[in-house]
This record gives sequence, C-alpha cells and structure tokens, in this order.
Amino acid sequence: MNTIINKIRNFGLASLALLTLGSCSDILDEQPRTDFDPNFFTQQGGVEGGLTALYAHLRDTYGQGYYYNNCETGTDEYTYGQGADANFKDADLSGAGSLTSQSSRSDVLWNSSFTYINTASGVIENGTAAGMAESLLSEARFFRAFDYFRLVQMFGGVPLDLGSGELKFNITPARVSKRNTVPEVYTKAIFPDLLIAIENLPESGRVTGGVTKTAARLVLAQAYLTYGWWLENPNDIPTYPECDRVDPDGHDAQWYFQAAYDTALEGIQNPGPFALQPTFYDVHLGSNDRNNEILLYADHTENSEEYNGGSLSYGSGGAPDNFASWMVAWSYDTMTALRGDLTGENKAAFTPVLRAATQDLGRPWVRMAPPQEVFKNTFADKTYDSRYDGTFTTVFRSNWNLNADFAGIQTAINPFNNLEIRLGEPVMTFLDEDIPGIKYLTAEELANDADKGHFGNAVGGGWLPDRPDYVVGPSAISRRKYPILWKLGPYRTDNNGTIGQPNAGSTRPFNILKFSELYFAAAEAAVKGAQTQSGYSARELINVIRGRAGVWRFSNAKNEVYEADFSQEMKDATPQTITIDYILDELSREYFGEGHRWFDLVRTQTWAERAATYTIADINWESYEPQTFTRDIPKEYYLRPIPQSQLDAMEMTAEERDAFQNPGYRY
Repeated sequence: MNTIINKIRNFGLASLALLTLGSCSDILDEQPRTDFDPNFFTQQGGVEGGLTALYAHLRDTYGQGYYYNNCETGTDEYTYGQGADANFKDADLSGAGSLTSQSSRSDVLWNSSFTYINTASGVIENGTAAGMAESLLSEARFFRAFDYFRLVQMFGGVPLDLGSGELKFNITPARVSKRNTVPEVYTKAIFPDLLIAIENLPESGRVTGGVTKTAARLVLAQAYLTYGWWLENPNDIPTYPECDRVDPDGHDAQWYFQAAYDTALEGIQNPGPFALQPTFYDVHLGSNDRNNEILLYADHTENSEEYNGGSLSYGSGGAPDNFASWMVAWSYDTMTALRGDLTGENKAAFTPVLRAATQDLGRPWVRMAPPQEVFKNTFADKTYDSRYDGTFTTVFRSNWNLNADFAGIQTAINPFNNLEIRLGEPVMTFLDEDIPGIKYLTAEELANDADKGHFGNAVGGGWLPDRPDYVVGPSAISRRKYPILWKLGPYRTDNNGTIGQPNAGSTRPFNILKFSELYFAAAEAAVKGAQTQSGYSARELINVIRGRAGVWRFSNAKNEVYEADFSQEMKDATPQTITIDYILDELSREYFGEGHRWFDLVRTQTWAERAATYTIADINWESYEPQTFTRDIPKEYYLRPIPQSQLDAMEMTAEERDAFQNPGYRY
C-alpha cells in the first residue's frame, strides 16, 4: 500500500507543475508524467491507494507548525513568543514584521491542496468510468470539496482548471492558470461534491477514521454558512478575483444561512455512531484519542516513521511532522531550584522540571504566546467552566527523578523563601487571578542579588512567603512564560514512565472535525436569521455545549480526580439573546488553539475588531508589566497572499503575475 501511496503522491506532483512546493524544475524533475498510466485509477487497488493518499495528505497541514501559525498568530488567541522567527512576527501584524507573499505560511496549504485535488479528480473520473462504487468515489468527492473549501476561505477564488478543464484530472504540466471566482468555487466544486458525498457515504467509516455522512454534513453546513457571510458582506471586505456578490443559482445570503442550519441540524439529529463526549476533558485526553466525537483527524502512529512521514526520535520541524504543540510551549525546562540534599556552600542549582513526552509538557519552541486577554476575558470563568482547566497546563510539577543523576534527590528548595518542593509537587503555577503580595525580581534586584536571581526567575516567576512554588499572576504572563496547550500536548505511551522522545513530533492524531461543531454551525446560522426548530434555538444549541463544559471528572491543575456538575450554572449564565460576538467567545473557549480561529474571525468579518489590540508582558525574563500592542489589519488582509513560489512558476508577464496576486500583497 505504501508503494501505491507514493505513486499517487508523485503523480499529483507531476500533474501540477503550476502549483509547486518549490521551484518549477524541482517538481518537473521529480517524476516525468510519462511514467504514469491514467488507467491506474480504474483498478480497485488504484482507487483505494488514491483514497489512502487523500487521508495521508491531511498530515501535510494539520499539525504542521507553520501552517498552524498561519491559522492562529495574529488572532485574539495567539501572538508571537520569545523564540519567534520572522514567520511568526510577520503574521502578528503588530509592527514586528511585514506579511508578504514570501513570508506568509499560507503556502503550506496552497502547495499541498492542489496535488491532492488532482488525485481526487483522478479517482472520481477514472473510477466512475470503471464502474467503481459511488460510496468509494464519494470519499474522493469529500476531500476535493474539503480542500477547495479551505482554499477559497484563505485565498478567495482559486483555479478549478488545473490544465485539462474544470474539475478534470490533469496529466499534463501547465504553466498558466486562471483563478475562478468565489461563487464558482462554491457552486461548481464544493456544494455539488458534498451533496453527492452525503447521499452516498456510509454512516460509519469504511475504515477507522474514514469520512462519513456526518462529516460531509458538517463541512457542507460550514460551507453554506461561510458563503452566506460572503454574500452578505456586512463590513465591505473586498474579494478577488473581483466579481459581483451574486449567487449564480439565484439564492441570497439568507437562503444559505437556512441551508446551513438545516444541514447542521440533520447531522445532529442523525449522528450515526457519533456523539458528544460526557466531559470536555474526555474529548482531549490522550488515552481517549479517536473517540466518537471526532469526525476527522490526521492520524499518526507510534511505530511507523514511513506512515507518519517523520522521525519517531527527532522532529525536524518540516511537514508532515506533527509539531504544532511545540509552537505554543514555553521553555519550562529552564526553571531551576536548589538541591535539597546538599547543605551550606555545597547547595547547587538543578532543573526540577525535565522536558518529557507527556501531555502536560512536550517540546518547547516558544514561537507563539497567548495574550493576557485569553486568561482575563475568554476564560474568565475558571470555577464552573471546565474548559480552562481542560485546555491549558497551568501547573508545572517536579519530575527530576526521570534523570538518573537526580534520582536520589528527595526535595528541591525555592531559593527565595527556602521552602521545600517535593517530588511531584508544583514548581511553578500560573494563578487564576492576580493576588497581592507576589514578589517578582527586577533587573535591578538581579544585579544586586546575583546568587539568587538566576534561579527560577530565569523565566520570570514570582514567589509568595507561604508557597514553595514560583507563581505568575495573569498580569505577568509574557512572551516568555505562559500556560501551554494541554489539549494538543504530545505524549508517548511506549516510554514506560520515562522521558520518552520529547524532541520528536507528536504521535497523537490531530483532530480536524468534531461532532460538537454541528451545534455551533446551527447556532450561528440561527443568529443570522435561519428559522429554527423547536428545541433547537441558538441558545438551546449553545447550552448543550456549555452544559457539557460544566461537568468535571478530573482537574489538571490539581492533578487529581475532581467530580462536579455545574451544568445548570453554566446554562443559567448564558444570555437570553445570543449574538455573533457571544458565539465567537464560545468558539474560542471550545476550540482554543486548534487552528480554527483565523477562519472564524475572517468568516464573520470581525478579525480587525476582535484582534486589533492585545496585552502581554514582553520577552525578557524580568518582563512582568503588561504592555498593549496594536495590530494593523487592513481589509485586504482578509485574504492570504498567493505564494511567491506559485507566481514564479507561471509563464506570465510581470503584469499578469501582479494581477494573479491578491490586492493586499501586490508590489
């Protein structure tokens, strides 16, 4: 099967020299098109191999750290962190860099998607001619629509003709291209493919993790919803290629909002094998991966580097390495404390929190950091709502015993108050609120107290007289130190309680579509005016999710079983009238850091409003005073740039290349 996968992948690359990962010559030299027989897809094995490649291609983007940056940095969920390179600073739009066609990592999506769109077209076109079952071909229809939906949201109108005609399987390298309009992409490609897929896909996946009617209904509902917003265009956001915001089928925005609601509700009422997990914690618990709330995921394994497309021992940071969670982890392993087994002048500093392949830790790259508003506003409720605890690692506990050299150490000592930290106890804690009395060491004090200053405060932690752990209040969260994303945290289950492989990409599946998203799609459509069914108003739909969020069975912060039911309190706190702003708040609480946020803000045309300013302390360890940063988000940036590699590969005049590019990024 791996041979088939590779053959399909290479075929797609050779077929689309226009749509390249690097230079044109690199792609053309990889495999001459004469090496391939178009009849390959007429065989059962060819169809199945093509479908396998379509599932595999999800790993090219989902979990890829730089594509993740493209979806999160610059939103109200993330800014750049202490270790950010230009890719992350450029994406933040706050003056630290400049977003261009060369620096935008939207190229990750562009370079991957067209290859597999063509593979899908090959499966559909040749498999149909050979009389293959439509249930198989509809998997390819799903992926073709899914990829086009991602592309049209990010770039606007994109090519439907890859060289052999619109939605045709292309075997001839092409050097010219024409972008279709947004309505054409939706009405010719996305909607028809998904409608056929819903009709023919099974309720339960053909294979583990296989696409289903429910997954197709969710993507179709989201596509209807997004297109409805595009037609309505409440904030006068420009589109490209330029065209009238008129639906070729004669429907208005309201028709599509209703279609989104009806489609999402059909998915909720006919779930097949899918359902909400009993708690938010269960959705993301590593040992519960691939649970029945997940409709689609980019899968990984702990025993096959060939399957993953990346090393199991060391991650390089390239696709398809699953390293998104590295981006949002600060360097917790730079914390130090004194060894409690030594006395007097023999006391020495050591690292009480070791880097480990556990869900609460992982490999820190410090590329991205959440602004303080995330903790003060988005997750203001940390008592009833379990999603704060189920999203972040806020307590970093000692694990020095994983290093054989430190195995005999029984206690560590906080050098500022001389209190003991025992094995397994907190070394550093991000507090739920700012409390009086926290002492942070300033740069001036460091100069006068060098024997203590280099210890835990190398990361900017403070301390209290009666607590052995370093503490950080919400107003001291900085680009250097912050709660990290527990829900995406990597883990290895084959490390027998040792450090594992914290330098490798995560072997967990990366979740892409969830059953819970159907509730949000229906609720948003209802807010936009869709007529609702009894029991399924926007508030009732949102309260299904909020009620679940009020149920606790474990506390990550306390590291212990914690059973509580605040579901009624959560529902009671929901406003009687649901607004788009409230839905966006809930979307962030439910899916924080999962790569959705840029799409949510762009769809609702609220990016510039909700992400215009943010607050965070700066990069240095002694930075604990909040600063306000301002972003410049022009309307033209609601589309990402066409990658420069694409423009350079096309046989066009300079004027034609400029016209092919989205207006906000032309030279």
